[in-house]
Amino acid sequence: MKLIKTYLAETIEIMQKMPVADIDAAVQVLNRARENGNTIFLIGNGGSGATASHFANDIIKNTIQEGKPRVKCIALTDNMPIIMAIANDWDYSRIFVEQLKPLAKPGDVLVGFSGSGNSANVINAMEWARENGVTVVALGGRDGGKMKALADVSIIAPTDSMAQIEDAHLIITHMLYLSMMGDTRPPMM
Repeated sequence: MKLIKTYLAETIEIMQKMPVADIDAAVQVLNRARENGNTIFLIGNGGSGATASHFANDIIKNTIQEGKPRVKCIALTDNMPIIMAIANDWDYSRIFVEQLKPLAKPGDVLVGFSGSGNSANVINAMEWARENGVTVVALGGRDGGKMKALADVSIIAPTDSMAQIEDAHLIITHMLYLSMMGDTRPPMM
């Protein structure tokens, strides 16, 4: 029982310290991509990869609104055959950048999830994105790692706990898509 209460209290404290202005800046980036018909690409490893997939699901389905364009969104974590082929034939550090090269164009958005902010495959994709006119949003933890400096917008969970970084990222993705909805929230299912 003590662990549960402590974990909840710590997670609430972390969420209260989240940079609201940075979250709002990310909403503006995502809304601009939607309005301009650009694609939002999502990347991450492990639990962060699962968050990327979850966010793609939420953003595509839950932002459908009459009179507004549909959101173009692709989680580059979801095509396991291409991920394995790139990792096997070249290198794991290229699994995201090699997918971006034929798909991304200037004005698109790359959202990278990484607890450490130092995953080579995420960093490579962000570097390529910056060089090619793709806006970069980073969701990290700890001190933000290398990706913090590569991002146009960084949202860093102020904790070293990977579990709580992942919790924060999931909550933030829900805030992001709900904010994209404006005052209209989807019905509870």
